[in-house]
Amino acid sequence: MDIVVLVISIVLMLVGLIGCFFPVIPGPPLCYVSLLVIHFFSSYSIALDFLVNWAIIMVAITVLDIWLQIYGVKKFGGKKMAIRGSTIGLILGLFIPPFGFVLGPFIGAFVGAYLESTDKDFIQVTKIAFGSFIGLLSGVVLKVVVCSVMIFQLFSSI
Repeated sequence: MDIVVLVISIVLMLVGLIGCFFPVIPGPPLCYVSLLVIHFFSSYSIALDFLVNWAIIMVAITVLDIWLQIYGVKKFGGKKMAIRGSTIGLILGLFIPPFGFVLGPFIGAFVGAYLESTDKDFIQVTKIAFGSFIGLLSGVVLKVVVCSVMIFQLFSSI
């Protein structure tokens, strides 16, 4: 039975790691569920304080991931339309594999910033769109780090 649970956990971890790159798949939550599956349904044990701490970290990273993209747009000078464009681009980009999830927010922020701009400054609009990309990339890096720690914990507990 432990082998089946272990295989399920490893699959959840791999899907979670892939989810760090694809916004449709909740990467860190899947990795965390994998730890819970191992802890509660096998003879392997993970320290309870680790599980509690990483539950908090996982929720924080999930919220931070969303916030980083908005912050990236704002930091580079974007306003409401650029933020909305970035969000709409992210959603629409999910339906255009394989690079839609990266290009969608960039294009959305670009269009939103362009529509919002009074002087139609192409360089500033591109800079705002680049902020969306930086925010997305920062979120991916954070999620990969968090999932990597959870993967390490999984393999160190078995």
